[in-house]
Amino acid sequence: MSERILHSIANALSVILYPLFVPTYGVALFCYAYHTQVNPLSPIWSIIAIVGTFLLTCLIPLSAIWIRIKRGVIQDIQIENAEQRTIPYLYAALGFGFWAYLMIAILHAPLYLDFIALGAMGAIGLITLINRWWKISAHLTGMGGLLGGLFTYCLGIGAMPTTGTLCLWIGVTLALMYARIYLKAHTASQVSAGWLLGLICTFVPYCIYCYAQ
Repeated sequence: MSERILHSIANALSVILYPLFVPTYGVALFCYAYHTQVNPLSPIWSIIAIVGTFLLTCLIPLSAIWIRIKRGVIQDIQIENAEQRTIPYLYAALGFGFWAYLMIAILHAPLYLDFIALGAMGAIGLITLINRWWKISAHLTGMGGLLGGLFTYCLGIGAMPTTGTLCLWIGVTLALMYARIYLKAHTASQVSAGWLLGLICTFVPYCIYCYAQ
């Protein structure tokens, strides 16, 4: 495979699995695509949850990034310069905070979904802090968070993730890890640490809560 094709695939994966898109993917997955017989929200609330997630965790932070691109502060949405990521991360953290409030106080989502939202908010807060000293991968934090959210969801409804789902997730995650390293956006340790951070934040707190009951 030529370098040009590899570069195009790596860029495509980086865009499709952009960190701000992942929460919307996750909520849509939990509401419609995975164990639909145990839909955590009613149909209308599921739509509101997906739209609200997109607005708060994607559109608002992306709008802030777009404004900074227009002003010439940053070059593109990938923000490869770690020093330029702090302000966009803060906007994202604010959006994730409102998203957690939407899930908990307005939609009254099941507890396991609340833990996922709070965990994702915690993860974005931590990568904002870590980024001041080390360029941890937000892309892989999103993928780790999605896996942790899947485990939390399955624990909450008393189910097991299907083999197909896990194999698909592992394949896509490994491809994204390779893409970010290939593009020289991150090192192997930065993508691994991002993945682990996302997984821990969205799964471990709910495990501790269940164990304490």
